[in-house]
Amino acid sequence: MKTNVQTPPAEPTIESLQAQVEELTAKIKWYEEQFRLSQQKRFGSSSEKTDDDQLALLLFNEAEQLADPTVSEPIHETITYRRKKKRGQRETSLSSLPTETIEYRLADADQACSCCGHGLHEMSVEVRKELAIEPAKVKVIEHKRFVYACRHCEQHGTETPIVTAPMPPSVFPKSLASPSIMAHIITQKYVEGLPLYRQEKYFQRLGVNLSRQTMANWVLYGAEKWLSILYDRMHQELVKQPIAHADETTLQVLREPGRDATAKSYVWLYRTGTDGPPIVLYDYQPSRKGEHAKHFLETFSGYLQVDGYSGYLKVPDVILVGCWAHARRKFDEALKAAPPSAKGKQTASAEGLQFCNQLYAIERAIKKESSEKRYEVRLEKSKPVLDLFLAWLQTKQPQVAPKSKLGEAITYGLNQWELLEAFLQDGRLEIDNNRSERAIKPFVIGRKNWLFSNTPRGARGSAIVYSIVETAKENGLNPYEYLLYLFQQLPTVDVNNDEVIQKMLPWSVSLPDQCRVPVK
Repeated sequence: MKTNVQTPPAEPTIESLQAQVEELTAKIKWYEEQFRLSQQKRFGSSSEKTDDDQLALLLFNEAEQLADPTVSEPIHETITYRRKKKRGQRETSLSSLPTETIEYRLADADQACSCCGHGLHEMSVEVRKELAIEPAKVKVIEHKRFVYACRHCEQHGTETPIVTAPMPPSVFPKSLASPSIMAHIITQKYVEGLPLYRQEKYFQRLGVNLSRQTMANWVLYGAEKWLSILYDRMHQELVKQPIAHADETTLQVLREPGRDATAKSYVWLYRTGTDGPPIVLYDYQPSRKGEHAKHFLETFSGYLQVDGYSGYLKVPDVILVGCWAHARRKFDEALKAAPPSAKGKQTASAEGLQFCNQLYAIERAIKKESSEKRYEVRLEKSKPVLDLFLAWLQTKQPQVAPKSKLGEAITYGLNQWELLEAFLQDGRLEIDNNRSERAIKPFVIGRKNWLFSNTPRGARGSAIVYSIVETAKENGLNPYEYLLYLFQQLPTVDVNNDEVIQKMLPWSVSLPDQCRVPVK
């Protein structure tokens, strides 16, 4: 009979214990970094502005770079001055507004001198200006179209011709919707961030029972019937441009077929760069698959500026350009996650951040230069900084824990390096993708107010409306006045005529002046 004898566990060796201590120490450091960064995000400033005192590094000794012994020292003098207040600013800001004048005069009986009794004359005028506003008012407009017939033909003829007076078509047949109220509701929701349920309460206070379901129908009809025409035309124009930017953000859609209500959907953003008319387009999709970007940009070929998301690699015939704002942000987070004892010291995080700051300093200096000049300066000044930075990243990578914040920043820089240095190829390119991030922010802010879309149809409608109003803002238009103009004109024209639609696009010089924001 065999007896099972259990072998006692082996005693841990010094090497295994040391490895365990190192592993646990690395985990503790990682958790400490996460805690410090979360505390900074919660209670600290969200600004990524660099503290110059903290980043006075020996690596980039500006004193040595800028010193010139041939230049004589300036004479020090103290200048004292008093700042004068600029006058006329208020009058300038009010010049574009309509003015209503109310005059106050003495009655004829009072226009007598209290001293001698002779008549008074107007010596001068005192003027006081006030800003007044007229709250929204709702009224009913009745469109009465008269029908005419010939009495003589009625009495003696075999046929009676009937003539009907012309009347502009309705923007939404068989409904109470007018161009003005549709433009108002859309502007309130998609520009001012006022959800439909709040607008419902607002209309009730004005004495109008207008349900949110009715308003939603009006918005979707306006987007699908009219605004989608301009959206498609703007899409055609965007893919013709040499440079485009892209980004994406989440959206919750409650009733997507075959998907849970909590599943994440996405709104993709595409916009033009510095060349061509400003165009901002949003595209709703149920996922973040790169196939969506590939389909939307199917006929686009040029530079596509993006963040580090790998889904854009599926877009063919484009040169991807990376985003230095993302690379810099990771070093900024690593610096903020450092322990208090590291502040004021020459840390690796600070060195990495300083490389990024040098690149941005060059960009600020050439911001107003031509694209040809920017291309030349970047090759002369930015390229050497990039070469040093790449060597620094390669040197630091094996020295830093990959899961630390600094390790993540270094890994991101190396993995994205080909995209990050692509901005050197053309002076029209930008150093980062902030243009997209600024364009997607209105949608993100609006999402915080209305939270979700009920159906995919609503999500697509919202994407179309946001595209129209944001492109209008980019082109200096007043969104309400522009939407009002579109809803008044589109039902009356041939929407299949490309020349007609071209004149209604947000960058068209043919738009009436009331659509434009007054220039101060």
